[in-house]
Amino acid sequence: MLMLSLILIAFAVCASAAEIPVYEDKKDLLFYLDRDGSKRAVRSPSDWNRRVSHIKGNMLKVMGPLPEASTEPLEIKVVEETRTGKYVRQRITFRSERSDRVPAYLLIPNERRGRLPAMVCLPGSSKPGKDVPVGLEGPKNLAYSHELAERGYVTLTVDYPLLHTREYKGDPYAMGYVSATMKALVNHRRAVDLLRSLPYVDPNRIGVIGHSLGGHNALFLAVFDPRVRAVVSSCGFNVFAKHHGGDITAWSRRYYMPLIETRYANDPAKVPFDFTEVLAALAPRPVFINAPLHDTPDFEVSGVRDCVDAAMPVYTRIFHAPDRLTTVYPDAEHDFPPDVRAQAYAFLDHWVASAAGTKK
Repeated sequence: MLMLSLILIAFAVCASAAEIPVYEDKKDLLFYLDRDGSKRAVRSPSDWNRRVSHIKGNMLKVMGPLPEASTEPLEIKVVEETRTGKYVRQRITFRSERSDRVPAYLLIPNERRGRLPAMVCLPGSSKPGKDVPVGLEGPKNLAYSHELAERGYVTLTVDYPLLHTREYKGDPYAMGYVSATMKALVNHRRAVDLLRSLPYVDPNRIGVIGHSLGGHNALFLAVFDPRVRAVVSSCGFNVFAKHHGGDITAWSRRYYMPLIETRYANDPAKVPFDFTEVLAALAPRPVFINAPLHDTPDFEVSGVRDCVDAAMPVYTRIFHAPDRLTTVYPDAEHDFPPDVRAQAYAFLDHWVASAAGTKK
């Protein structure tokens, strides 16, 4: 049934794709193209929404169709429960869609007064997957799910398809998806559903945080899910032209978006979207970026600056909210240093935890 639904959606997307203009200049974002291809200045939020609709449409050309929001019961199953000093850690699975269950960790603070803020936590690409952000394996600097739970956030940390395969065996392509990126987006959107379903979570105070693989998937989730209130992206993106000097072969691997190779020949100039647009599409929602000066060639820092420089005029001129886009450039490698995490958590305390008038 899912595969048939995706095929039908794909036909609809293909039919409408020709109507979505591709922008050669993906750094100048203060214009949109109308139906006859004429440039129109972006002067208001409603104008910007027209450009955002084109950005989303061009992302879907590469990721494949986005299924309708699932109405399947989540059917949360607790596999294991461990009590720590400040929170309960539950190893769970939940139903993302009829044919797929996703492994995750749910961390629930012991001290609860009213409904709590919550975070979807997305891990990097290392094999331990969700075990790293919850602090069970890997570098302490990447244990942000654990640290946020100790600060009073409910956190949900999920595995990524085709990479975190200790427990998660689902194959997106067998399910009819065009990319693993899209399947991950569906799972992450369901993670938001799960958090909103919990009686101790405030459904209006949910954010997303991720490092590396999780850093760009945090952006993707927020672009397509307006329920996400704020984003923290660590070491997660730059412009395609500066990814390994323009070699974007990695982005076309099976666990990402194969159409980047088969349809767009691994050519940054041919890919119909870029991260300048992805970042700006989040405006005016708050975004915190960790961009180390000595990151890997995957996320070379000048390409991050290109994205921030392109997005800031949207935040400043259209929404008058420059304080909602914050970037830190630590003297570090591919890492999420303690002082930067402290700044990121303070950012979340302000924009997520305090959003309903509750101060930590």
